[in-house]
Amino acid sequence: MTRAAQEAAERAIRVAISRGDMPPGYRLVEAELVALTGASRSAVRLTIDALAAEGLVERIQNKGARVRVVSLDEAIAITECRMPLEGLLARKAAERITAPEAERLQAHLAAMATAVEAGDVLKYSDLIHQLHGMVREAARHPVAAGLVGRLQAQLVRHQFQLSLRPGRPRVSLAALAAVVDAVISRDADRAEAAAVAHIRGVISELERAREDAGEQT
Repeated sequence: MTRAAQEAAERAIRVAISRGDMPPGYRLVEAELVALTGASRSAVRLTIDALAAEGLVERIQNKGARVRVVSLDEAIAITECRMPLEGLLARKAAERITAPEAERLQAHLAAMATAVEAGDVLKYSDLIHQLHGMVREAARHPVAAGLVGRLQAQLVRHQFQLSLRPGRPRVSLAALAAVVDAVISRDADRAEAAAVAHIRGVISELERAREDAGEQT
């Protein structure tokens, strides 16, 4: 088994969870995941362990593993915890980014814009996840990056659902473009403020989603 095989399995399961093919509470059966991902049982088992460590999956005694249910209330609380950490990472990225990293961020933002124009929500959602990873890498702050990574992993389905809300991709693209512009300009104050503003926007959208869900019940 290679590390690449496990990473491919993780990617496939994350996509299935975010898209709703594996909704909250969905039971994860190893044989089914082997068929879905083409990975070995050992790779699938390690993938489940990794996703459980992130809080995206939970193991139930005598019942195996299932996709963890993250309510909108919990999603809002998690995002509130992310806000100062994302600000810190953006600040550090602006202070420490290299020229090649800045070029990659610009190219990545262009790919995000293309996905929004094409209406490819799934790709755009995945590109957002990658963008946060690139900023964390440029920040070179492993403690904050580790904390944010674990928090963000639990929100993968909610992030995708937000991307489906009318007009949301363009709003988030503009907010993330402000973060990228500040980071590559090496303006630490502006980068931190832009990151915090973006996360505040996410919280507001989650609160609206909660209100909408309340109206439907």
